[in-house]
Amino acid sequence: MVSLGLLFLGAMTLGRLGLYAGFGDVRASLVRPGPAFWLGLRFDARIVAAALLPLLAFGAIPFFDPFRGNFGRRFWLTLLGGFTGMLLVVYACDFLHFRYLRQRLNASALGFLADAAISFRMVWESYPIVRIAAAIVASVVAMVWLIRRLHRQAAAATPAPRQAVRAAWFAVVGFGSVVAIHGRLGQYPLRWSDAFGLRDQASAQLALNPVESFTSSLRFRTAGFEVEKVREHYARVAAYLGVARPDSSRLTFERTIPARPAAVAARPPNFVLVLCESFSGYKSSMWGNPLDPTPFFAGLAREGVFFDNCYTPHFGTARGVWALLTGIPDVSPVETASRNPAMVDQHTIMNDFAGYEKLYFLGGSSSWANIRGLLTNNIAGLKLYEEDSYDAPRIDVWGISDKNLFLEADKVLRQQTKPFFAIIQTADNHRPYTIPTEDRAEFRLADVADGELRRHGFESLAELNAFRYTDFAFRKFIEAARPSAYFGDTIFVFIGDHGIGGDAGTMFPPAWTANHLTRYHVPLLFYGPKFLASQRIHAVASMVDVLPTAAGIANIAYRNTTFGRDLLEQQRCGGGADNVAFIIDHNDRTIGVVKQPYYGVQPPAGGRVDLVWSDFASAAPRMGATATSASEYQATANAFHETARYLLFNNKK
Repeated sequence: MVSLGLLFLGAMTLGRLGLYAGFGDVRASLVRPGPAFWLGLRFDARIVAAALLPLLAFGAIPFFDPFRGNFGRRFWLTLLGGFTGMLLVVYACDFLHFRYLRQRLNASALGFLADAAISFRMVWESYPIVRIAAAIVASVVAMVWLIRRLHRQAAAATPAPRQAVRAAWFAVVGFGSVVAIHGRLGQYPLRWSDAFGLRDQASAQLALNPVESFTSSLRFRTAGFEVEKVREHYARVAAYLGVARPDSSRLTFERTIPARPAAVAARPPNFVLVLCESFSGYKSSMWGNPLDPTPFFAGLAREGVFFDNCYTPHFGTARGVWALLTGIPDVSPVETASRNPAMVDQHTIMNDFAGYEKLYFLGGSSSWANIRGLLTNNIAGLKLYEEDSYDAPRIDVWGISDKNLFLEADKVLRQQTKPFFAIIQTADNHRPYTIPTEDRAEFRLADVADGELRRHGFESLAELNAFRYTDFAFRKFIEAARPSAYFGDTIFVFIGDHGIGGDAGTMFPPAWTANHLTRYHVPLLFYGPKFLASQRIHAVASMVDVLPTAAGIANIAYRNTTFGRDLLEQQRCGGGADNVAFIIDHNDRTIGVVKQPYYGVQPPAGGRVDLVWSDFASAAPRMGATATSASEYQATANAFHETARYLLFNNKK
């Protein structure tokens, strides 16, 4: 096993060296080749260990033992020869695929099979296929000869090792194989997105293993878009976004937003954007929940610009991070967009904050859901702080506590000498609802009867106290930051990554419970008394609007290529009357839009949109909505959905 592993690792390393030597643009673009080769070796070790672990497991059975009889020997030599052939074919296709598209082999290549005859003719006319095939056959023969030689040497080893020695070898190699497959000694496995943590495209492409990149993308090959449907809805979406020069042939959604003529500030404002785990509107104090779980945040909301009618496009933290940074609802049907290698390259307005330091803080690991690839590959110069970056102890699966996360972030922010844009992602308002022991003296646990809990939207006392602990962490952060030099020059933005489904009781219209709007309704607050006068805005808002609104407040020029709009500018122009929040429910398989005063939701089987009264600030009329308005909601929902599918693949940096 060890000899075979080294043999295959050597062959894979030669393949990576061939890519490095054969493409001068990759070699010239590399910042540091060493980390790319090291990470690539770990990807290779995963593939080799996964291929050889069955030999260790089944070879221990006498019938399959490769050293006890001809059947076992022939069986494993045949399998290893087949693996060798498959590996060499994949590497040859990967080399040609990279030469053609400058991308490592992925499942999108299977699309060429749709026109197999044309694709084969193109390949035949473009490459010396006969010579390539002969080289593959010769390489397979050479590798099989080496494998047979290694087998003979092992079989001839005398004397036979003692049972204890064999058991020790078995345990060490088995454990090493499992670690190699996991990729690291840690909670989260090695992921393809770790390649993009190397900070430059050349390093990422060099590090990837073609088997890894192909299999990782295989489950996404049915995710895509239909150009004709995008074109059908283009005029509607372009008009909503304010595209100055609409072009349905190019399908451009780009808008260049200039800075408004104004006196140049001595120093542009800092931004601290807090992405709050499960910060559901109906469970909080800002809409009058009698349990009053977030009194501190409610006080901040009264002093800032508070959007009380804001929605996330979907449920789930990874999807929330995606929509926030890219401005595109994650409509990927199976896995999240962050897990799809074909979608990793995205433009984000954060890069238009020129001269700003970019920082991202989370208490756990960004390996979760491949978020690291989205962050480090697309935010230029990002400084990423994770659980190993802090002095505070880890308390559960999500890393350090939210209170300590805020305090650790505050330490870093105090040291900044340039304007900064920082994102802090919380996690404690999530199962297992851990309340740190160190905070039990200052943070007093509530004790509420089960009936009272359920009547006001909470399933358990643990959930209520975790929600209250979030408010406690907010308070500790603001108290720590207020005396600092950066506080007065900073705009703090708070938004929930998603809501939580549940019974909203009489706090909201019946549709909020029946149609699951509680899953998506979240607070959105811009707090910066030096820059913003306090107001509560009831116009519809969406998570995708956050970065354009922040750019508008900072008065910077920026390029917007996706859905978001500047909410304050919309408020100035028309009171936000035409604002739309698109929602996709991946569980119920529905799509819909919130546009005052209705939520139009389309059932899974298609058909007519159901319009339900969603405006919690006014009473529903006796008469229902007209068929005309229902068709308008349906057209808007379909337009956003088809355009989002397109933009996931067409929003390159």
